[in-house]
Formats: sequence, C-alpha cells, structure tokens
Amino acid sequence: MNGLIGKKLGMTSVFDSNGRNVACTIIEVGPCVVTQVRTEDRDGYSALQLAYGDRKEKNTPKPLMGHFKAAGLEEPLYKVKEFRDMNISKQLGEEVTVAEVFAEGDKVSVVGTSKGKGFQGVVKRHGFGGIMQQTHGQHDRLRAPGSLGNSSFASKVMKGMRMAGQMGNEQVKTRRLKVLKVFPDQNLMLIKGAVPGHKGAYVFIEK
Repeated sequence: MNGLIGKKLGMTSVFDSNGRNVACTIIEVGPCVVTQVRTEDRDGYSALQLAYGDRKEKNTPKPLMGHFKAAGLEEPLYKVKEFRDMNISKQLGEEVTVAEVFAEGDKVSVVGTSKGKGFQGVVKRHGFGGIMQQTHGQHDRLRAPGSLGNSSFASKVMKGMRMAGQMGNEQVKTRRLKVLKVFPDQNLMLIKGAVPGHKGAYVFIEK
C-alpha cells in the first residue's frame, strides 16, 4: 500500500472537461523523509516509515530525537507513519515526493481527524427531529431526545443508545477519492471532494 503524509491547506474548485465546477481539496504532500526501513528478513514484513512536518526540538522526546538522528536528520519532524508494502525502494534519510507515488486519475483514501464540535445534543449529533411543536405543555423541549429507557424490564438505559455527547474529533477515513491534479514542483495535490480535518491538519493519503 503506497502512501504519503500531507497537510490540508483548504478547499477550492476547478472546472472539469464537461464544464462542471468540481469542489476539491488542496493538500501539500511531502516531501516525506524515510526514517526507518522494514524488511522481510529482519522484521517479518516490508514497510517504509515516513516522517513529515516541522517540529521544535524542545518539544520532541529524546528517544524520538535519537530515532531521527539515526536516520541522518538534523531537525525533528512532526508526523511519523509507517506504510507497508510500498513499491518504492528508498534508503534511510532519502525523500519521497508526491510525483513518485501519485498520479492524476488515481483513487486514494485519506485518513484524518475530523473537526471537533464539542458536546452536542441529539438533533445536531444524530439528526433527531425533536418535538417540533410547543403545544400541550411542551416548554423548552423542542430539541430534547425524549424517552430513553424501559420501565420494568431492565429498568435502565441500554448501552448503545444515541444520546448527546462529544461530537467530532475522531479519526475518519474517506475512501476512493479521485486525484484531479498533481503539482510536483510545489508538492501539491488536488483531490476531488472533501477530506476530514481543519485547515492545516495533517492527513495520511493511501493508494
């Protein structure tokens, strides 16, 4: 599975060959640095560990800093991710660019952390309709969840009920997104549609 680490820069739109305006996401992809090489003989599987992003040395744990220095890096990097069975042969300290992995027309999956929405009620979190009326004594109950538990049997709220709670801030994987365009000289890639995360969020692009 080929892949790279990138940073979501924002969204824009382009016109396709049929003149339709297509929404797309701009992602800065790499260049990623190889920080570890896994092999079948030594590790039981083949993989490349890649790192990307700026990070201050004072905020980097010393074991991780030693790991970077063993790969020949002077400055620490922010995100580290291992991609198995990549068909690219690289050595420690070498860079992997977007043009080496992705091309226009490829279908990719993007993994990121969704935007955090805080503590939300059932209408926003699960799409409940609410009471939708104020008659018959329904005061300040328009967005309430309603009845939750059983009466006699079990006498408790069962696990798995859709209720209010933390919304967003979860790892989300969006599959089969089309690569519209690759800009190798700028390390940029246009992907059709939206990907999880806020502007500036780190994402993993898998092919």
